[in-house]
Amino acid sequence: MAGVEKSRWFCVKMMAWEVNMTEHRTCVPCSSDAEPLSREACETYLTGLPEWQLDSEAREITRKFVFKDFAGAMSFAVKVGRLADEMGHHPVLTIGWGFCKVKFKTSKINGLHKNDFVMAAHVNHL
Repeated sequence: MAGVEKSRWFCVKMMAWEVNMTEHRTCVPCSSDAEPLSREACETYLTGLPEWQLDSEAREITRKFVFKDFAGAMSFAVKVGRLADEMGHHPVLTIGWGFCKVKFKTSKINGLHKNDFVMAAHVNHL
């Protein structure tokens, strides 16, 4: 749990503004009538999240983490799962030999919300 605790307190620089993680310990609930982020907003958020990829419809972000073996990938997936439960925002995980692919999308709005980028930043620091 040390990695989860540590990831709560860092700040991520994203273009001209910062998301202070001490203010975003858990994801902010969004309503189903909230608008998904625009492609431009998503691209701005992604400048602070190296290696995360935006899909062609700007509805999800994905990153593939590489490990030396299956056990490393599984260990990472468990950490992501614990963080997701703690934050109340859950990704889709794809696990295979030597990799764990993490995908965020806010299903409630069928697109991306600020929470997805907050979670991606936390996952980067596990």
